[in-house]
Amino acid sequence: MIVIKLGGSLAHSKTLINCFNKIQQRYQGRSVIIVPGGGAFADQVRLAQQQWQFDEFTAHHMAILAMQQMALMFKSLVPQWTVVSSLSDIQRDLHLNKTLIWSPNNVELDQSGVPASWDITSDSLAAWLATQISATELILVKSAVIDPQASLEQLAAQQIIDQGFCQQTQAALFRIRVLNQRDFQ
Repeated sequence: MIVIKLGGSLAHSKTLINCFNKIQQRYQGRSVIIVPGGGAFADQVRLAQQQWQFDEFTAHHMAILAMQQMALMFKSLVPQWTVVSSLSDIQRDLHLNKTLIWSPNNVELDQSGVPASWDITSDSLAAWLATQISATELILVKSAVIDPQASLEQLAAQQIIDQGFCQQTQAALFRIRVLNQRDFQ
């Protein structure tokens, strides 16, 4: 089982379609879960929070809705992929060896104790999901330039991955790769 998080910024160009094509070519017949970043939808949440000063809990839930919107967009672009929203949905479809798109469920995340904070973005949520389903690998695909020698802590300090990611993956049993879109093969 492989979890691939596609950064929301990839949607600003044809890079997103290229990533979809690579996933279909390389991982066909394997169990893959795509975690969408919130992209422009999450950016709007950040702007609204700055203007209206609403709390982190509300902003977090709105950012999850941004990921859900991206999941719907992904599904419309690759109709053969299946949208799933809960761990039970994933477990149900896991054995089918197909590509799933995760549309996270706020209630499930709240019940699991996932903190409501901008320190926890789709990066950390992808790591949380990878842990929950015992994934073998987590790949974060970013539009940012990635130094292949950089540690996760350095990537967090550079704001390439979110601040909660290192803690979320501290005891990870899966392989973690953070790649620039051009290096995603």
